[in-house]
Amino acid sequence: MKKLFSAILCGTLTVAMLVGCGSANTGTTTEGSGADASTDSSSGKKWVVATDTVFKPFEYTNEKNEFVGIDVDILAAIAKDQKFEYELQSLGWDAAVAAVQAGQADGIIAGATIKQERIDSGWIFSDGYYDATQTFVVPEGSDIKSFEDLSGKNVAVKNGTAGADFAASLKDQYGFTVTTFEDSPTMYQDVILGNSAACVEDTPIMAASIKEGGLALQIPDGMESEGAPYGFAIMDDANQELLDMFNVGLKNIKADGTYDEIIAKYLK
Repeated sequence: MKKLFSAILCGTLTVAMLVGCGSANTGTTTEGSGADASTDSSSGKKWVVATDTVFKPFEYTNEKNEFVGIDVDILAAIAKDQKFEYELQSLGWDAAVAAVQAGQADGIIAGATIKQERIDSGWIFSDGYYDATQTFVVPEGSDIKSFEDLSGKNVAVKNGTAGADFAASLKDQYGFTVTTFEDSPTMYQDVILGNSAACVEDTPIMAASIKEGGLALQIPDGMESEGAPYGFAIMDDANQELLDMFNVGLKNIKADGTYDEIIAKYLK
C-alpha cells in the first residue's frame, strides 16, 4: 500500500522534469491518445499526469526499457476513449504527489489507495479502478484451503506492510505463528522451501510475481482481505474536467471489455 504523502515540497518543480523528495529514480515518459488524435476536451489542453517509477504490475519499466503497467494502459485507454491528450511523467511516489500539490501536474495515477486521510488532505479521487486486497499465498499443491488449515503452522510476512497487519489480525483467532522478513523474495523463498506454510502479500503484486517469476506458489480462493480501491486523483478542483473524463472513460472501457483485457495482460 502506498504511504501517505509528505506535505513538504522539494525545490522548484517544472513540467519538463521534476525531482523527488530524496528519490534517486526520476524521469519522464510521454504518452498520448495517438498521433492523429484530436484534443476534444473543452479546455483543449494537454494534461500532465504524474506516476511512480516502479510499482509492479501497475507501473514499471520492462525488459525493452518501455514504461508499462496496469495504470499506464488504463490511462491510455481512457484517453483514447475520451479523446484527450496527456503527458505521463514517471517521477517516483513522493515527487509525483509533490508535483500535483504544486500544480505542476494535473493528476496522479500510481496505485494510490482511496483513503479518508488523503481525502481530508485535499486529494479528490476518481471512482475506484482496481480493488486491491492482501492475500495468503501457499506452495503449489498445498492442502491449505482456509484460515483454519493454518492452525499450528507458521506464516511469513514482510515487515511494515498491510499484509503483515492482516496476518496479525488473524493469528490468534486461527492459531498460527508469524515470522517477519525484510523483503518479498526472501519471504516467498521461505514458503517455497517449506519453512513457512504460507505468506501474505498484496494480491496483484503476488499474482504478477507468480506469473513473471514462475514461482511455485498459488493463491487460494477466499483467503484475502476486504481490501480497498485504487483511484486516480487530482488536488485542484480546477482540474475537475480531467477527473470527470477519467470516470466516464473508465465506465466505457469496462463496458467494452478493454479493462478486462488490461487486467488479464498483467495478472492472468
